[in-house]
Amino acid sequence: MLDRRSRQTGGHVTTSSEHSKGKSIRHTLTMVILCLSGGTIFNVVYIFEVYYIPTQTALELTKTQMGMLMAVFGAVSLLSYAPGGWLADRFSSRKLITLAMLITGTSGFYYATFPSYKMAMALHVLWGMSISLIFWNAMIRATRNWAPSSQQGRAFGYLEAGRGLAGVIPGSILLAVFAWMGSTQMALATVISTWSAIIVLCGIAAWFVLEDDMPSRAERSEGAKSGPGWKSIVEVLKMPAVWLIAIIIISTNTAFWATYYFTPYATEVFLLSVTAAGMLSVGRIWLNPVAPFISGFIADRFGISNFAIILLLVIMVSFGLFAVTPANESLLQLVVLNGAIAALCVYGLRGIYFAMLDEQRVPAAMTGTAAGVASVIGFLPDIYMPVLAGNILDSYPGLLGYRLLFGGASIVAGLGVIAAWMLIRNRRRST
Repeated sequence: MLDRRSRQTGGHVTTSSEHSKGKSIRHTLTMVILCLSGGTIFNVVYIFEVYYIPTQTALELTKTQMGMLMAVFGAVSLLSYAPGGWLADRFSSRKLITLAMLITGTSGFYYATFPSYKMAMALHVLWGMSISLIFWNAMIRATRNWAPSSQQGRAFGYLEAGRGLAGVIPGSILLAVFAWMGSTQMALATVISTWSAIIVLCGIAAWFVLEDDMPSRAERSEGAKSGPGWKSIVEVLKMPAVWLIAIIIISTNTAFWATYYFTPYATEVFLLSVTAAGMLSVGRIWLNPVAPFISGFIADRFGISNFAIILLLVIMVSFGLFAVTPANESLLQLVVLNGAIAALCVYGLRGIYFAMLDEQRVPAAMTGTAAGVASVIGFLPDIYMPVLAGNILDSYPGLLGYRLLFGGASIVAGLGVIAAWMLIRNRRRST
């Protein structure tokens, strides 16, 4: 007699173990798609990071106009995070992610024709909405739903590590293709078109792999209590945990932007060769997928907020050391080691800070809205840090400028330490 848990389908008997295996494969593929989508969707809009001069030349823009494109994208994104959170709490992540990938990818093909400045501006407005209004919070919600509360750290760690790999590996291959094609305008168009095709394919795959994670009846009931979109946002703004998580995110991302200046710091202050400095940059990039993968497991073992406060303390001390280190070439090895430690902690923290939403018992029905509100605050460094850092280094050339920059990052990390301590205290009071 067959086990009662077996299923008869068209002459084939599907056992419960086969069914579980199928669910396990789909569960794994879900995370793969989230990583691929999250790691590739930004690569058309941020194409200038690797190909700045070729992009500027192809679009026939000034540096100011190039900056305006990113400023517009950043402003639209900032305005989109909170309403995008409400969307993520009301609609299926599968539909939102697919839609965002298709919009971003198909419009990328047009960008590869190098349109006029006005049309390029319109594209960056569109991408700000497709990525930050439609995609971002849906990805956060889908990741939270992917794992139980006891595994939130590793879920978001997998996501950040996978996103890093999804950007680095194809990006390295396409850079080699760009060089092989002679670094021409056609080569750049090929790179942009290839990224666009990858984004579209990821969108199609998301439609077939992801499940519709519509809110449960209990979640819909909880969400209904908060009322329309703006009322949901107001409700989230009343949650102290969301504000504290936002402070941790802004502390982490301030430090993240500061890590971009490790290479010029080592070159200008410690006279490191350009080649060696380039190797440092590559090493820093490859730490990105490694650190969150490890930190996710550690956070689940010892508590996400507990591990976050340790990482923030190390970041605070590390940047504090940069702020007082004298310009002595004999200290170069210690400077490089300190930079590696700081980068590991920053990338590790970026992989787990959204996992605090579950740890702090933010209602599942408000995951998207909470992530959106925290993102509005937490990603402000994306707007002000490049300008602020540039002004500091221009106003105070040499060692003093870097001391002020890294010292400021250390102070902001200290605010993150306080926020993490308050989260730990609040969690203990509620248990």
